[in-house]
Amino acid sequence: MTTTTPGTGRSPTRERPAPARRRRPLTLRRRESRAGLALVAPTLLVTIAVIGIPIVWTVVLAFQRVRLATLRKTGLFGEFTMDNVDRVLHTPGFATTLWTTLVYSIGGTLGSILLGLVAALVVRRPFRGRTLVRASMLLPYVAPVVAVTFVWQVMLDPQLGIVNDWGQRLLGWDAPVPFLSQESTALATVIVFEAWRYFPFAFLFLLARLQAAPGELEEAARVDGATPTQRFRHILLPQLLPVIALLGVLRFIMTFNKFDDVYLLTGGSAGTEVVSVRVYEFLTARTDIGAAAAQAVVLAVVLIVFVLIYLRFFGRRVD
Repeated sequence: MTTTTPGTGRSPTRERPAPARRRRPLTLRRRESRAGLALVAPTLLVTIAVIGIPIVWTVVLAFQRVRLATLRKTGLFGEFTMDNVDRVLHTPGFATTLWTTLVYSIGGTLGSILLGLVAALVVRRPFRGRTLVRASMLLPYVAPVVAVTFVWQVMLDPQLGIVNDWGQRLLGWDAPVPFLSQESTALATVIVFEAWRYFPFAFLFLLARLQAAPGELEEAARVDGATPTQRFRHILLPQLLPVIALLGVLRFIMTFNKFDDVYLLTGGSAGTEVVSVRVYEFLTARTDIGAAAAQAVVLAVVLIVFVLIYLRFFGRRVD
């Protein structure tokens, strides 16, 4: 039975439902992108939790008056101030500490790369026992820092150290040298330790690049009568420069932030106080968390400036 609309005699028109919109099938590129995001998401979340949140929290603390006793009451949106940064920049010894950090970073970086280059050139050619020599060169890098610093402290001890004993018996030193406790030798000793401990890092990079270098070029230069120095300067060194530049940036960043080596060797005394040790002293001795965070922020800003200078003037040349 049909119903009619009064006055018209016509049956009402039924509304047809709108057709459902069909989703376009995912392309191969979109499926790969989603799969890549799913695989990267856990690592990204861990990185944000471990690195991103502490960085944000440090920046927030750097602009608040925070002591160790009031840390629990501090939130993200507190009373912000520039007093911490001003106090850090005008505290006596800041310029000296920054200069010491630069000297230590540059010296340790250059020393580790130079030692790594020499070591890579030594073990480049096959010889009996080369595998053992290569493995032994990695010991300074893989050994615990507490163990190696203790060994160095015993070696350089003025009374019991083997270095002073040999120096007095073989080199004719008049008196033992306190390498780690006098300002004339402490910073240089720490730089030498830094170069020795981390030269295997550069050694691995440079050795890999040397082994990838085509041997035909060196053989042709040898046939033409080029000396070993000329072959290294005109053939090997141009191929190593990009790796050396990369190592310079990585090692400078790592050394600029270094804390444990300096603190375990000298405790920051005798003219070896670097910025990271100064941050630790602000945090522990003064319990001034705001000033320590501000010091860390200043350290990060200085490091970013140096990296930008490198990218501006040397990045294109390396490419």
